[in-house]
Amino acid sequence: MNGKIIVITGASGALGRVVVDMAISRGAIVAAIDHASKTPASTVKLFQIGDIDLSEAAQAERAVAVAVAQFGRIDVLINIAGAFTFETICDGSNDSWERMHRLNLLTALNASRAAIPHLLASKAGRIVNIGAIGALQAGAGMGPYAASKAGVHRLTETLAAELKGKVTVNAVLPSTIDTPANRRDMPDADFSKWVTAKELAEVILFLASDAASAVTGALLPVSGRV
Repeated sequence: MNGKIIVITGASGALGRVVVDMAISRGAIVAAIDHASKTPASTVKLFQIGDIDLSEAAQAERAVAVAVAQFGRIDVLINIAGAFTFETICDGSNDSWERMHRLNLLTALNASRAAIPHLLASKAGRIVNIGAIGALQAGAGMGPYAASKAGVHRLTETLAAELKGKVTVNAVLPSTIDTPANRRDMPDADFSKWVTAKELAEVILFLASDAASAVTGALLPVSGRV
């Protein structure tokens, strides 16, 4: 990853922070895009871009333009921005479906569309998305989330086909990630079976690396020890 310019969305979340730190530790320079307006101070290796709603195409374009203005290019886009909701169809509303669509699918779509011209100019352009194993076969209460993540899977496959030979596009499909929020929400679960953020970050950065130059269109399960 040494010297690569990496744009990471959702950078202040539990997974985003781990990916940012790991990428920097391996020599990358990171533009961290987040919805939060209050972000840590930028450093030589980390440039913070806050107060961005990536579900709005114009804001995604602005954030990517700021990153390019700062560093001159982009080599990798890692789309981590997203959210989760658990809601049964009978007890829920369309609001949840629309929210998941915006936060999980439109964020990845808008950031990718804004970054593609710059990734095409890189000699090693990469896009890595975050899908979900739960989108392969949705269970009760998973409808809005699974539908939006299934959209991320199809987005990944379509972009991989459209950019084949120019930019690789892949997605990791985690099961439950071991985060403080998930532990609070599922206190009786066996946490030892969950995938850790560090384990998932390793796979993400592999797909972003030169070593994965022959991998595109992959939907790679990262299921922990289930």
